[in-house]
Amino acid sequence: MEPVLIVLVVLVVVAFIALIKTIQVIPQASAAIVERFGRYTRTLSAGLNIVVPFIDTIRNRIDLREQVVPFPPQPVITSDNLVVNIDTVIYYQVTDPRAATYEVASYIQAIEQLTVTTLRNIIGSMDLESTLTSREVINAGLRGVLDEATGRWGIRVNRVELKAIEPPTSIQDSMEKQMRADRDKRAAILTAEGARQAQILRAEGEKQAAVLQAEGEAQAAVLKADGEAAAIRTVFEAIHEGDADQKLLAYQYLQTLPQLAQGDSNKLWIIPSEVGDALKGLGGAFTGMAGGSNGNGSAPAAPRPVDTTTKPLARPRTEPTREYPTIDPE
Repeated sequence: MEPVLIVLVVLVVVAFIALIKTIQVIPQASAAIVERFGRYTRTLSAGLNIVVPFIDTIRNRIDLREQVVPFPPQPVITSDNLVVNIDTVIYYQVTDPRAATYEVASYIQAIEQLTVTTLRNIIGSMDLESTLTSREVINAGLRGVLDEATGRWGIRVNRVELKAIEPPTSIQDSMEKQMRADRDKRAAILTAEGARQAQILRAEGEKQAAVLQAEGEAQAAVLKADGEAAAIRTVFEAIHEGDADQKLLAYQYLQTLPQLAQGDSNKLWIIPSEVGDALKGLGGAFTGMAGGSNGNGSAPAAPRPVDTTTKPLARPRTEPTREYPTIDPE
């Protein structure tokens, strides 16, 4: 019984293994290459698939989704004999699992080497400045060459990107200095333009202020003259309407004389000759106020004549003295 039991156990194990090998489940967006006795038979798609156990074998499982492969920096020489390091990124997708398995040994390595050689051919015809500013041109050239070469491998290159372009250290220092000089130049130009504009605006403001000030002073002078003219006209009309006599005018004349000596800078002032006439009138007024007699019934004596000639009178520097002609009532 024991040998029979062992045989049954072995048969059960073999049947279980055969069942496992017969049923193949392929995930979504994947494919499997089936070989029978070492020869390609078919390609299994996503889902549940049945194969012949111990006869059919799974050669390769391929992911049909878009893949991203970054390549390490590659030294490339430009047309002006400068070495730059360029990092590339490839976006590809397997469209034919059979061709990707049998047409090329390792399509990842093949794409990398093809990218390097194509990149050197493109960059070799460009200088450093064109290389740094023509990424779109380089990407389009790489994609065209790679798509054409990898089409027979069952691979479609969707996109090629240059991740980084690194020139030599000395060139980077020179470029930084040039950029710094350009920025300093632009800053100096902007500063000069700002200062120039500020000076123009300041000059225009001062000009407008001077014009407005002059206009204001002119209007003030006109208004002041009009006011003085109106005041003189009013005084003149008041005098004529009040019918002022000679006595009042002489008194006002004497009230104005002290104003001639006002001011610390006045060292010498002159009495006009018209003062005599004013004093005569004022003397007559005082005589009339004293009455028609001198107390003893006789007529009052005539006033002593006053010298009406103009005489310069000097006054001290510290305390000026003002001298007026005196009137003798006797």
